[in-house]
Amino acid sequence: MGWLTIWLVRRQKGATMKDKVKILYVVEAMAGGVFTYLTELIEGIEDEFEIILAMSIRPNTPKDYRKYFSDKVRVIEMKNMNRHLSIGGVFKSIREIKAIADEVNPDIIHLHSSIAGAIGRMAFRKKDNILYTPHGYSFLMEDMSGLQKAIFKLVEKMLGRKRYLTVACGKSEWEAGKNIAANNIFISNGVNLEEIDDIKKHRSNNGAADEIDKIEENTVFTLGRIVKQKNPKLFNEIAKAMPDYKFVWIGDGDLRDKLDSPNIEITGWKEKMEAIEEAFKYDIFLLTSRWEGLPIALLEAMYMKKFCVVSNIVGNRDVVIDGGNGFLCNTKDEFVDRLKQVLEHKINKEKMIEIAYQTVTDNYNNTIFCNKYKKLYLEVFQGR
Repeated sequence: MGWLTIWLVRRQKGATMKDKVKILYVVEAMAGGVFTYLTELIEGIEDEFEIILAMSIRPNTPKDYRKYFSDKVRVIEMKNMNRHLSIGGVFKSIREIKAIADEVNPDIIHLHSSIAGAIGRMAFRKKDNILYTPHGYSFLMEDMSGLQKAIFKLVEKMLGRKRYLTVACGKSEWEAGKNIAANNIFISNGVNLEEIDDIKKHRSNNGAADEIDKIEENTVFTLGRIVKQKNPKLFNEIAKAMPDYKFVWIGDGDLRDKLDSPNIEITGWKEKMEAIEEAFKYDIFLLTSRWEGLPIALLEAMYMKKFCVVSNIVGNRDVVIDGGNGFLCNTKDEFVDRLKQVLEHKINKEKMIEIAYQTVTDNYNNTIFCNKYKKLYLEVFQGR
């Protein structure tokens, strides 16, 4: 997968030895899990590929986002693409990303999230070097009406008829898209295990080792944006039903007013290192999401040996085996019951945590994730 392979491929294409395969990422939802996904992926492949990132700025995009990318990565801020596009905005976005592609002349274009996926596939309908990663199909969102879901599903199906390759974040998303996309594979998300180990070591070096050992055993936490997708209303209802226990939301967002139960603490927005440091203090991870691709926060929590109680949805089901390495729940009452089982030590908590940790270590680490993408990009470049 090194320089020799790329050089041989480039010779077949008539390019020079010093050239790298050039990838253009087009991203509308550049925040939260998508942001983490792309920063990890780009860092893992940037030595072997030339990377251009065309991204939209969301309110929760880190203000200092540029520091997450090395000087090897060219970043272009898109002005027109956002999640509230009018018909005119769609055409402006199409023109904008076509102009970017004409300028940089990429070998591969990889679209991320539903909006970028739809606009990009319309813009590049005659190209055969297009990849698309949904990060959670729009038609799986539970806060939409049946009609809205049907429309989004129809759009995905129409655009999926082309020869574009859909690369799902996990097996469940891949299965959901089987009858939507003509060409459909999955590469499961991975987390940077070394980075989490370094954060733990950093805490230890700064005198926080005792804090790690003295985990707040009666505290339930989550990590992420306080938005509809993460279902803060349900998180709040669960906390209200368990007034004797402390709940912590590591993050912030537009719906923080939905978290009004007196036993909930909101930390506010934190940089990734600070957020993981905070997460080390608590022992039970709660994820009430309505929809997901394959949540990185969940993978991180499993690797950090936090017991995970999550919603029974696409994405979560890829890694959590109910009763095996965590719990999957459908209703508020189920969440409360499972949490009490953990908090009151009615299960073999330590064994399940260890299984969860091994699941991530063996299958969802960043090295495997990046190596699969390196292989895929070279195969796409070769026309395979």
